[in-house]
Amino acid sequence: NATSSAQLAAQYPASGGTYVYGRKVLGPWAGFFAGWAFVVGKTASSAAMALTFAAYTVPSAWQKPVAVFAVALLAVVNSLGVARTAALARVLVTVSLAGLAVVVAVGFGHGDPALLAAAPAWTAPGVLQSAGLIFFAFAGYARIATMGEEVAEPARTIPRAITVALAAVLVLYAVVGLSALTSLGPLALAESTAPLADVAALSRTAWPVAAARIGAAVAALGALLAMVAGVGRTMLAMARTGDLPRCLDAVHPRFGVPHRAEWTIGAAVCVLVLATDLRGAIGFSSFGVLLYYLVANLSALRQDKAYRRYPRALAGLGALGCLVIAVTVGWPSVLAGTAVLVIGLGYRWLRLR
Repeated sequence: NATSSAQLAAQYPASGGTYVYGRKVLGPWAGFFAGWAFVVGKTASSAAMALTFAAYTVPSAWQKPVAVFAVALLAVVNSLGVARTAALARVLVTVSLAGLAVVVAVGFGHGDPALLAAAPAWTAPGVLQSAGLIFFAFAGYARIATMGEEVAEPARTIPRAITVALAAVLVLYAVVGLSALTSLGPLALAESTAPLADVAALSRTAWPVAAARIGAAVAALGALLAMVAGVGRTMLAMARTGDLPRCLDAVHPRFGVPHRAEWTIGAAVCVLVLATDLRGAIGFSSFGVLLYYLVANLSALRQDKAYRRYPRALAGLGALGCLVIAVTVGWPSVLAGTAVLVIGLGYRWLRLR
């Protein structure tokens, strides 16, 4: 998915990501399918991240109001320009990495590799469903691709940013995951609702737990900030072609951001925060975003040879993987996601009529 997105972004450095690539390579219907799947999926992702932030910071009775406040605040920051978004993102990433460093140090300091032997037998359906849920945490390179109109030298910068970001995240996730597995063990980790805080608690002192909670909350804010920005750019691209209401086709004359789209997606996320729970939001999000990347991989398969940076087999493998994992993410998510996609496709059909 990342390599397909990178080489398509180099050829089409415009706001909208795979919505633009699908329209250019496969046609308007494929582009709309990708764009609608992205908007729906990432709106659910944003709600999940807002709820995660609140879960690590306040008691349960206050979580939904605090999550709504966080969404509104970050929508305002995003509407002030991409430079401010990037500056805040750097601060959030630094704080979250510091929190993760504390967790990793505690985990490896109290680790026992023998705990890995306690892992239960795995099954292929279980692995596929887990892959669908955890895919939620790997899909950030889509948001990089949507920023093509707002960075210097996008044909060079966007593909490089995608590959560097994915490599860094893979290493970070592997280190954090191994420290958690060897300190808690697979069975205890599977039962945990706050695994990083549980790892930090092994130190039997208060400050590592506080550091883990702060790092997790800040990481959720960073993800929320980037997602609202990415969805806003896709909505802008869809509004330009009439696939979403034309009133969203507006870029602020001073700050250069799609401010109406940013405010719209912020409002939609607030509604979802009040209406959904965390697990449902994650499954629904993964289903929509996997279909978005299906279109990205199919577009990369059809891409002109002059722009192809990676073997076509990678795009074919990506398309197959997206289909298999999407249908195994869980039937509630599949049914709900399919219903919302059908509503979107029906809206476009009626509009064209």
